[in-house]
Amino acid sequence: MSYLFTSESVSEGHPDKVADQISDAILDRLIAFDPSSRVAIETLVTTGLVVVAGEVTTKTYIDLQETAREVINRIGYNKGEYRFDGDSCGILSTIHQQTQDISRGLEQENPELQGAGDQGMMFGYATSETENYMPISLELSHKLLMVLAEIRREGKGMVYLRPDAKSQVTVEYSDANQPLRIHTIVISTQHDDFGPTDEDMAAKIRQDVIGILLPRVLSSIGGNMHAMLQPFLSNLGSRSSSSSTDSVTLHVNPTGKFVVGGPHGDSGLTGRKIIVDTYGGRGAHGGGAFSGKDPSKVDRSAAYAARHIAKNLVAAGVSDEILVQLAYAIGVADPISIFVNTCGKSKVSLSDGQIAEKIGGFYNFRPKAIEKRLKLCNPIYSETAAYGHMGRQPKVITKTINSISEGSREFTVELFTWEKLDLVDDLKRIFGTQMGVAG
Repeated sequence: MSYLFTSESVSEGHPDKVADQISDAILDRLIAFDPSSRVAIETLVTTGLVVVAGEVTTKTYIDLQETAREVINRIGYNKGEYRFDGDSCGILSTIHQQTQDISRGLEQENPELQGAGDQGMMFGYATSETENYMPISLELSHKLLMVLAEIRREGKGMVYLRPDAKSQVTVEYSDANQPLRIHTIVISTQHDDFGPTDEDMAAKIRQDVIGILLPRVLSSIGGNMHAMLQPFLSNLGSRSSSSSTDSVTLHVNPTGKFVVGGPHGDSGLTGRKIIVDTYGGRGAHGGGAFSGKDPSKVDRSAAYAARHIAKNLVAAGVSDEILVQLAYAIGVADPISIFVNTCGKSKVSLSDGQIAEKIGGFYNFRPKAIEKRLKLCNPIYSETAAYGHMGRQPKVITKTINSISEGSREFTVELFTWEKLDLVDDLKRIFGTQMGVAG
């Protein structure tokens, strides 16, 4: 019997994502001018207020207020009627230095033996069901909101859009765990109070989701996602705010109205969307958040490394689906365990334990080695803080970053290095596979 699986995403204007983006913008400015900075920043956003807390050890100095205001305005919270805007909100800081009890485990005479910044387990996951090796339910959830944000910024077509939004996609799978079709899509988007009635607003937004958003998403995707979204769109009814046919269901703003949103509608905290940030509920998650943490925190860096090896293993034809777990002890460089689960889809004549042993000998999972391999001691983190840390496109960009102590400087950095398929040839050789896609 087939089954249903659902993933959700949230927009850059969602309160928790606003908090993530502020935390990562602060991290970027610190690490840009002092790559050895130790940073653990948490942000709270609510009506008219931003609170930044955490621990920082650094040799540079940045303007926290300017950083936060720049992020808030860039997202689109720039009007007083939102009850949270970048020019007028209050900003409080309660940052102090990293404790010596933690830093003593990190600083070693031999930098290669730098210990993990905390204990815990981190997971990496990859599946062959999409072109970028992500679950289709999460990939489409992200894409819906990324395109919705593009439409909002263009200021035409859906001119009533406000920054806060959520999406959810339910996919039907076969008994063989193959995606069959899109079953349900949910879109909830904040909007102006443009009247004349709540019913008129709901009908207009639904009409535009069907007539503007979904066709634009369809034109921007390929592979399995396009093949599954096209029949969904063809089968849609359009007569009510939550219409359903025998085969598909679309909910648009199911409560009927979403004017009050953002940090005024719901307080936001750094790290509260860790499933959105990773695999949408597929695979597993160790519980540690990413944003606001420098790469000495294996919650972040080891999760990236686990994704890197998992994606390359699937691309190399080792398995159609792979989950990798790493575990660390604080102050200890080597992981205390490496676990692999091929989910019954392995294509090699090795046990999961043997696969784990081989990748442990191939990939250096020490924190300092991960930092170097993935180029993590660079200002690359603001771009990760919305629409997922995994499944993104690796690219090189130039960005300008300001510091009170260092002035303004341009940095050329490589984003999403853990998404590169740069290990495929080596893994094919190690595992003796001939299938897979090298990149």
